Amino acid sequence: MTESNEMTINLVVLGRTQTGKSAVGNSLLGSADFESHLSPSSVTTCCSLGRSSRILGIIRRNGCELALRVRVLDTPSYPHSALSKEQVRDTVRSALAHHFGEEGLHLALLVLRADLPLCPDEKDHIIQFIQELLGPTWKNFTAVLLTHADKAEEAGFSEEAYLHSASSTLLSLLSSVQDKYIFLDNQKSIIKEERAIVLRKLLNFIRQNNYQVLLLKHRKE
Repeated sequence: MTESNEMTINLVVLGRTQTGKSAVGNSLLGSADFESHLSPSSVTTCCSLGRSSRILGIIRRNGCELALRVRVLDTPSYPHSALSKEQVRDTVRSALAHHFGEEGLHLALLVLRADLPLCPDEKDHIIQFIQELLGPTWKNFTAVLLTHADKAEEAGFSEEAYLHSASSTLLSLLSSVQDKYIFLDNQKSIIKEERAIVLRKLLNFIRQNNYQVLLLKHRKE
């Protein structure tokens, strides 16, 4: 927290190329800080930190409204079309040491596409990668964002039907993070309207983790 009438949450977005990581970051900030467009190769090559203005109408404490500030760390994708795993890991780890070292609350957002299947090998690589970044308590500080949910809806899947038909691999991943997941529609107008809803859900995930702070700078490499 910064002031008694403010709350700050520090977020980092992680995921594969073209999952919509940067677009998610822009939506959470309510800005266009991060470059985001369709590309046959990975767009993001370095970490970038964006900060929102004061956001009102999201959270109250002791009967009083708090202003929310959101910081989002956009990261290179893993796997990356031009960078090795080690390069991505070291770049993100260095940025996290500073970003998650700032005051406030912390949450990592693993961005997956709802319209693409998650394979067992991919899940294992993702978990290993996040563990290397966040440490053994990564499950407590990670939530899954399923983007392109509008495509799943176009195919006739409600959220309930989607989860009922989801692979055991995806369900296992969601279970490992205590079912902290959010479906995101990639239609820009809808994302803007749902920003407050998504932020409230993220705050609820942080509340479930008892407002713990992840201090990576104290963790031995």
